[in-house]
Amino acid sequence: MLVRVFGSAIHGVDAITITIEVNVGQGTRFCLVGLPDNAVKESEYRIETVIKNIGYRMPRLRTVVNMAPADIRKAGAAYDLPIALGILAASEQAVFQHAIESFVIMGELGLDGTLRPVRGALPMAMRARQEGFAGMILPRQNALEAAMVEGISVYGMAHLNEVLAFLEGREDRIPEPPTAYQPGYPEGLDFSEVKGQETIKRAMEIAAAGGHNILLVGPPGAGKTMLARRLPTILPPLTLSEALETTRIHSVAGKLNAADGVLSSRPFRSPHHTISEMAMVGGGSIPQPGEISLAQHGILFLDELPEYRRSVLEVLRQPMEERCVSISRARQALEFPATFQLVASMNPCPCGYFNHPEKPCTCHPGIVRKYLNRISGPLLDRIDLHVEVTPVSPGALADSPIPEASASIRERVMAARERQSLRFGPPLHTDRKKQPDAYCNAQMNSGQLEIFCKLGPEAKQLLSAAMNRLQLSARAYDRILKVARTIADLDAAAEIGSHHIAGAIQYRTLDRASWGAG
Repeated sequence: MLVRVFGSAIHGVDAITITIEVNVGQGTRFCLVGLPDNAVKESEYRIETVIKNIGYRMPRLRTVVNMAPADIRKAGAAYDLPIALGILAASEQAVFQHAIESFVIMGELGLDGTLRPVRGALPMAMRARQEGFAGMILPRQNALEAAMVEGISVYGMAHLNEVLAFLEGREDRIPEPPTAYQPGYPEGLDFSEVKGQETIKRAMEIAAAGGHNILLVGPPGAGKTMLARRLPTILPPLTLSEALETTRIHSVAGKLNAADGVLSSRPFRSPHHTISEMAMVGGGSIPQPGEISLAQHGILFLDELPEYRRSVLEVLRQPMEERCVSISRARQALEFPATFQLVASMNPCPCGYFNHPEKPCTCHPGIVRKYLNRISGPLLDRIDLHVEVTPVSPGALADSPIPEASASIRERVMAARERQSLRFGPPLHTDRKKQPDAYCNAQMNSGQLEIFCKLGPEAKQLLSAAMNRLQLSARAYDRILKVARTIADLDAAAEIGSHHIAGAIQYRTLDRASWGAG
């Protein structure tokens, strides 16, 4: 007897429907075909044990399991459940009252029949809805995540016996109720806890309002990491579409907490400086998203930037411009989204006390500039704001007024983002293979700069003088225009004035030839 069961395979951050055909006929051999990996091949032993443990028998006839399409590699133990159901149906030990072909079914089996969670439930649900399936049967831990997708019934099960009882019509099941999305923010972090550093807070506000990359340079203990970790608290909340895309990436990578269902706050990724190039951008024999994709619609924080290997930092350059990363392998080429905001910090020199108001720097002349040169010029060009952080004195800490809370700063940021949204208009497409649409100033292309960043004579003269004096690149010129446009948006100004240009220029600290000359 031939039975078809439908599963799903992860391809990049998307899902592909897999048809699992099970045929029981003459012979004595179990055969699994369709480009399975070792974990899928080992399912024969798990499934045989499970079937016996729940009171059924493994057929001793020739059992052929075909997984189509055959040119796509099937990986992991998540195919245990659909294969087991196919074997029981094909051997006529189970007669399903519900049309099994109307469901996408995935789940790993324990030897006692319990269902274990799988990766990528959200993209699987999206694909199932797109292809017109009536529902999905998944482990209970994945049900909350998949229920975010409207228009498809999701059934969370804990045991193979529950799945059989439902499909055979012996038990009625209520689909998982649709998961309501409620945006949130990191708990326990707020700018009201940061005393002093008003200039740096202003720079962080500008970075949040325009989606700009920012580099904090200062001695140890000045508060660089503390400020960086609070940046997500002043960013606009994740929209539902952003939350779904970010959750999908974390689900595929196996980083999603099953209890949360969907990510409600912007991700904050802070990889250690020993990270490899592959872990940063993604890849592997079965390509997985890297840190820059896990930071989608959020923050990628690189603490002590010069300590990262130069090769790791250089792989960031293209994704920062194109907002996606392409992973090419012999059998396949994948694209992972990479719309992230880079926040980095560094000491100004090896000893850490260059330009410190009280402690002397012990580095030899030229060492400071050499330390900075660990970061390539092209990468620095792609960082919009270079901010020098100085420590707050104990007296200033004691006399500091009550700092402004994140919620208050966030209101101004969201007002500036609203102006940008009205300026750019609604997105024209969501195809990551095309140039992504701009939704904040940092993402403007050259054509949009021409339209939205026109300068008056005075502002032009000021920017031209700064370009000549600081010997800035054309990319730095564009970055200054984008930052100036954001400062104008925070001021609710329709036009970019000379004071907006001056404010943007002051955030190009590391472009000054005199900085770090010793």
